[in-house]
Amino acid sequence: MPETTPHPPRNHPWQNGWFPDTSRAPGTRRLWLAGGLAMATIVACATAIVVNRQVPDDTTSPVRSAAPTDDGPGLLSFASPTSGTTPAPKDKTGMASVAPPAASATPTDRDGKPKSTASASPSKSPASHGGPGGSETSSAWTSVRSVNYPDRYWHVGGGYVQLDPIGSASARRDATFKVVDGLADGSCYSFATADGSYLRHRDFLLRAERNDGSSLFRQDATFCPRASSYSGAVMLESVNYPGRFLRHQNFRLKLDQYQYSDLYRADSSFRLVDGLL
Repeated sequence: MPETTPHPPRNHPWQNGWFPDTSRAPGTRRLWLAGGLAMATIVACATAIVVNRQVPDDTTSPVRSAAPTDDGPGLLSFASPTSGTTPAPKDKTGMASVAPPAASATPTDRDGKPKSTASASPSKSPASHGGPGGSETSSAWTSVRSVNYPDRYWHVGGGYVQLDPIGSASARRDATFKVVDGLADGSCYSFATADGSYLRHRDFLLRAERNDGSSLFRQDATFCPRASSYSGAVMLESVNYPGRFLRHQNFRLKLDQYQYSDLYRADSSFRLVDGLL
C-alpha cells in the first residue's frame, strides 16, 4: 500500500503540524507593483510638464504692425475696402471727385451687356460751343439708367423726371438727353432734352424746364460726377447744394442729402449709356 503524505487543511493548518510562512508580510508583491506604477505615473507627469514649458506659446507673441496703408503707416486696418469697392465719394463736402468724362466706364446696352462702341459717358470738347449758357458736347445722345433698377431710366413725364421702364418711341425720346458742359461749372454736367429744355432741381425735385438765363437756373441745372461704389456708375452732386446728390425715391428723381447707407448709394448711382433713340 503506497505511502501518502497528508496535506494540511487550508483553513486549519495548525491541526496537522503545518504553519504558514511568516518570513514576509502578506501582499508584499502587490504593494511593490502598486508602488512601481505610482512612480511611473509621477515621472510621466513631470516629463510632460517640462516639455510643455519648453514649447513656445504663439498666442503670447507680440502683435506685428501692419504694412503702411492709406490710413497711415503702422496702423491696423480692420475694414480695408477691397479693390472692387470704392469708398464714399469726397470733395468739398468730404467727397472724392470724378473726372467728368468717365471714359473708363464700359458702355452697355439696355440689357446690361457690354458694347463695343465708344464710351457711354460723353467726352467733352471745349472747342465745341453752341449750348445755351455753356458749350455743348459733340457726343451722341445719352440715357441714364438706374443701378439697382437696371430696367428703368430717367424719363421726363409731366415736367418731372421719373425712373420708368421704357417701351414706346415717345418714351424713348423723353428718356434720352444730351450731356453738355455744366451751365454753372464747365467741369460738371448739365442735361439737355430733345426740345431744348434742361434738367434742373427746384424744391429739390428734378424737372425739365427752359433756361431763363438766370444764375440760379444755371446752378440748379449743374451736377458734378462723383465716384460711385458701383463699377461704371457715377453719383451726381448738386453745384449749389454740396453734399446733396440726385437719387430716386418712389421712382421720382430728387436731390437728397448724402447718407451712409447701402440703399442710398444704390439709389443715387447711375450709369450713362447710349441713348434709347
